[in-house]
Amino acid sequence: MVTIGFVSLGCAKNLVDSEVMLGILSREGYEIVSRPEDADVIVVNTCGFIDSAKQESIDTILEMASYKQGRCRLLIMAGCLAERYHDEVFSELPEVDAVVGTGDYPKIAEVIARCLAGEKVALYGHMDQAVEDGPRLRATAPHTAYLKIADGCDNRCTYCVIPSLRGRYRSRPMADVLAEAEGLAAEGVKELLVIAQDTSRYGTDLDGTCQLPALLRALCAIPGIRWVRVHYLYPEMIGEELIRAFQEEEKLVNYMDIPIQHCNDRVLRRMGRHTSHAELVALIARLRREIPGIVLRTSLIAGFPGETEEEAEELLAFVRKMRFDRLGAFAYSQEEGTPAARLDGQLPDAVKQARADRILEAQAEISLALQREKLGKVLEVLVEGYDADNLMYYGRTYADSPDVDGLTYFAASDEVAIGSFVHVKILDCDQYDLTGEMTD
Repeated sequence: MVTIGFVSLGCAKNLVDSEVMLGILSREGYEIVSRPEDADVIVVNTCGFIDSAKQESIDTILEMASYKQGRCRLLIMAGCLAERYHDEVFSELPEVDAVVGTGDYPKIAEVIARCLAGEKVALYGHMDQAVEDGPRLRATAPHTAYLKIADGCDNRCTYCVIPSLRGRYRSRPMADVLAEAEGLAAEGVKELLVIAQDTSRYGTDLDGTCQLPALLRALCAIPGIRWVRVHYLYPEMIGEELIRAFQEEEKLVNYMDIPIQHCNDRVLRRMGRHTSHAELVALIARLRREIPGIVLRTSLIAGFPGETEEEAEELLAFVRKMRFDRLGAFAYSQEEGTPAARLDGQLPDAVKQARADRILEAQAEISLALQREKLGKVLEVLVEGYDADNLMYYGRTYADSPDVDGLTYFAASDEVAIGSFVHVKILDCDQYDLTGEMTD
């Protein structure tokens, strides 16, 4: 039996594609192995979003290529970097036997069969096909699953390569999404993490209207699901119906991931964004007023071309004033082929990184202060595992999404089931994690 090893890099959306490929290969009779040294075929699902992600993908490809000195017979490069640089892969990385772009991953079994027969295969350029679903071999915890509701993007932010990597925005039909969610619930999934490049535009390409509120309500109605969490809501699309869904649906956790990227009006226009400073301030105030306990996560770009020191200070002051619960700040990456790469005012790497670091330092102080407000409170926690070194269980509150947010560690007098919900009294904290003890 041919064995398959898999490495998935980048975002959760890429992970879902990897899980679909794993499901296809498993149904085709391939054996999935966890150690690359045991694999006849190694597939690396790459990220090509920014320079650091590209370098990680290349480093991983080279690392996996070393296994061709042993058992490995084929090395396959899939995903965003494969789509972006398909013409250069075979000449720059001769160790690679096949290139599979972001729209061609459902053909992974065909690709492997052709490669085993001696071909070099390159499939790419089919990004605008319908989003593939089907039974996945999930790599997440049994009680948590990502649910990809759309792919591609039509926003055309000037710094972003996603449209050229993922194609136009394509929503999955709601019936397909709900059928997959019901199947996940039947498998024991309790938390659904709703993702797309832009979840807030779900359905607009199908009938011209935003169907996200209706989809979220339908997901909340599925028996067995306890938490529905939404990522990547663009601020200009958060309206009355969506806010009402958060107010009325108990399973829809009060957590919004809203990438705003900047707050200065001139910088936002150069970024191709569709909101203003005043609109962002008003939206944040409204969400906190109308959805009690709302947790807001955002991401920011520091050092965008032409950003002045005064505009950088404005962004820093905005962060301190808004006091986001969760925040990521990234130095601008000049990506070839994007409009922003051709803008004047490109800044030195050191300046960009210093500005990002200042934002993260300010956010660390905010995070610690917000964490301290939780001391003495009893919070519901979804149990994720057991830390044998510290003799404590750990899990996440509704305020924490997997991999990007913190954990809650807690002591318990009895054994606790992984995937269960418990109540924990918070006794200590640091900037990102909480510590406490389980209560009745």
